[in-house]
Amino acid sequence: MKQESNVRYILRLALTLLAICAVVSALLAGVNAITKHKIAAIQQEKVHQALLQVQPNAIGLQKQELTVNNGIVTAFYAAGHHYAVEVRPAGFDGLITMMVGISEGKVTGIAIVSHTETPGLGAVAAADSAKGEAFRNQFLGLVNGIVVDGEENSIDSMSGATITSKAVTAGVNAALDFVASLG
Repeated sequence: MKQESNVRYILRLALTLLAICAVVSALLAGVNAITKHKIAAIQQEKVHQALLQVQPNAIGLQKQELTVNNGIVTAFYAAGHHYAVEVRPAGFDGLITMMVGISEGKVTGIAIVSHTETPGLGAVAAADSAKGEAFRNQFLGLVNGIVVDGEENSIDSMSGATITSKAVTAGVNAALDFVASLG
């Protein structure tokens, strides 16, 4: 029996690994191609539901062209003096995508579309629970300059999730500033 040289052995292993990686990459690309339209449709439905949640009385909200990029505001919808602003502030574990409803300079609703916050702590801000709704409802009717745990025009932070509370507050303030800049 002839013994294989070290170079040939390493080359054979590398080519085998390369072939396995190529097959797995092709399979992953195929799954991505099959599911990308479904994922986009689900995301669009989440945005639609968020629009209904933050501006339930504003009929005819239309997406507007975003001409100024301030880094947090990513899209906005308008119908008369009713607005829904999509913002992405940085939370504890990544970006929090949320929709903020504003009418006549006041917050009408907040919906968190997606996040990667810690379950049981920061994720409570987006939860359909009494705690999540109580946190989000603190913003209703407030105007610009909202602070966390302050005196005037403030909200109470979630216990153990101060960074998330501040991120949501920053997103709401950015939305209010954006709408104010529209005139």
